[in-house]
Amino acid sequence: MAETLERADVVQHVFVVGLRNAHALEHQALALMDRQIDHLSHYPEVAQRLKAHRVETEGQIERLDEILQSLDEKASVVKDTALGLVGNLAALGHVLAPDEILKNSFANFAFENFEVASYKSLITVAETGGFGSALPLLQRTLDEELAMARFCDESLPAITRKYLELRAQGATASH
Repeated sequence: MAETLERADVVQHVFVVGLRNAHALEHQALALMDRQIDHLSHYPEVAQRLKAHRVETEGQIERLDEILQSLDEKASVVKDTALGLVGNLAALGHVLAPDEILKNSFANFAFENFEVASYKSLITVAETGGFGSALPLLQRTLDEELAMARFCDESLPAITRKYLELRAQGATASH
């Protein structure tokens, strides 16, 4: 019996840490999107999708808060702040690049897939730990992240072609 309780405690601990990490990751996502949205004058379709995903991300944070509250836990302000800062720095690192849109597109694709993996793992932990009430909330977020990852994947060729076309015309194509 003691082994089962220990295992349950471990599973809950891993779940809470994972939720806090996901919460901080979503704050990083907001920072990344905020820095990019204003730099997309030549790519309005990307700006529109990022704005829509920003709203989804705010909902994802609310869902994570709801799950954490149901466990009598809170998000980590330190992690949220630190990853938000990292997101800002990462996005600023591409601002001066002549191919900013391409670098951001690559980073967004990688980031979205990282989020997908994070939520798949959280769902597995929730299933293992019997946190059934969290499953629909996590699944909704996973579905949103999968859709955004698909957008990043499917839009990359068009973004690249548009970038090349603008560069060939001598126009500013970076954003």
